[in-house]
Amino acid sequence: MDLATLIGVILGSILLLGAILLGDAPGIFVNLPGVLIVFGGTLATALIRFSFAEVINSIKIAMNAFTLRISDPHEVIAEIVSLAKVARKNGLIVLEQQPITDSFLKKSIMYCVDGHEAEFIEDVLQKEVDLTLDRHQVGRQVFTGMGESAPAFGMIGTLVGLVQMLANMADPAAIGPGMAVALLTTLYGAVLANFLFIPLADKLALRSQDEERNRQLIIEGVLGILKGTNPRVMEEVLETFLPPKTRNKSLEQR
Repeated sequence: MDLATLIGVILGSILLLGAILLGDAPGIFVNLPGVLIVFGGTLATALIRFSFAEVINSIKIAMNAFTLRISDPHEVIAEIVSLAKVARKNGLIVLEQQPITDSFLKKSIMYCVDGHEAEFIEDVLQKEVDLTLDRHQVGRQVFTGMGESAPAFGMIGTLVGLVQMLANMADPAAIGPGMAVALLTTLYGAVLANFLFIPLADKLALRSQDEERNRQLIIEGVLGILKGTNPRVMEEVLETFLPPKTRNKSLEQR
């Protein structure tokens, strides 16, 4: 569970709802025609721009922003170094019996145990990384597109409301509902874009970068195990994937 995302959603929701509820007549912020225009139009545009499967898959990917825990790179490095020590002492075949927490690392180690060549392992693993990044890219594009469409449909709703209002100027009772649609759709579009869709796209981009770093780190480490690289040297090499401030200080002092 990503606490930052969860806290952000909860905090933002409380502030928005609190501001509405503290005002007079909070019920005026609920307008069904405005909801249909903004929500329906944004979803329809996403389905036009992308396939149905891509939209559904992007929602599943977005759920990862809340539920999927990206492995700590320091833990991954420690696990790889531990496996390298075992392989250096007892051979690659023993790694099959070692408990491995990261699924991508486990798959990579199994390729080594099965006796595949280093070039084959690198090509297969790199292809899997590239395909995963492609799927993440589509997911980000879907939410970025929805973030662009929501304010536009908010403006469309504003125009619809103004047309309804101006067409019924002789009927004072119709002015209020028309103005409500005109103003609320702009609000709905702005909230959806800036509170939901665009932040989700940015979070997915960040998590995709973290996952790519971890997987590239694993590929480098597994190839090092296959070549019989000294575990201490391997740890130093893998630490270069991390920002300088987060690296193992003991390694920098060597």
